[in-house]
Amino acid sequence: MIAPANLSRIAIPPLENGDLLTRAEFERRYTAMPNIKKAELIEGIVYMASPLRFEPHAEPHAQLITCLGFYVAYTRHTRLGDNATVRLDVDNEPQPDAVLLIDSQRGGQTSLSDDGYVEGGPEFVAEISASTATIDLRDKKRVYRRNGVKEYLVWQVIDRRIDWFSLQEEEYISLLPDAEGIIRSRVFPGLWLGISALLNGDMPSAIAILQTGLNSSAHQEFVQQLVSFQNPDL
Repeated sequence: MIAPANLSRIAIPPLENGDLLTRAEFERRYTAMPNIKKAELIEGIVYMASPLRFEPHAEPHAQLITCLGFYVAYTRHTRLGDNATVRLDVDNEPQPDAVLLIDSQRGGQTSLSDDGYVEGGPEFVAEISASTATIDLRDKKRVYRRNGVKEYLVWQVIDRRIDWFSLQEEEYISLLPDAEGIIRSRVFPGLWLGISALLNGDMPSAIAILQTGLNSSAHQEFVQQLVSFQNPDL
């Protein structure tokens, strides 16, 4: 006789790449398979990541997270997530490489569910793209735009290219480097990324550029706005 616990496991089909599922069913199957480290639901289709190589994914991922973490360390009421599952809508539950949030009590547009998931479109999402570049620049880009993600960064490591999109009037426009090769966030003042420094793995230069952004008056004003924010719902 099969024990009731085993029966419940048998009743839940395994999560497989290419499955067409609702978000609720995707979560049910994903939760039942703790051995899976990363799976996403994009436009109702399941995408399961292959094992990640140090190059070309893990190292640039860590370098970007280092910069974002440095920013958050000096910017009160912002939060950083690494591979956090994000509930967007009934057909989409991605697991971005990085999300940068404004605290919901300080005017941020996301919230945390009772079971600890991000709900709503984060202010900033980043993806490290090697084999996933087509999905990241097409399907995910469309999904993030539709769900109000204000800024979306895609680091195409094979092509040595970083695209940074800003949501303007419901469309993504490209943020371009200035004459010094720096892209400045519109949503997170002081978040300055030196594109050449990142692409070349020159982290001392990347951190120095970011520090300059953190020392800017725009960043200081942004921090003060977050500190003094009054939540009208409280």
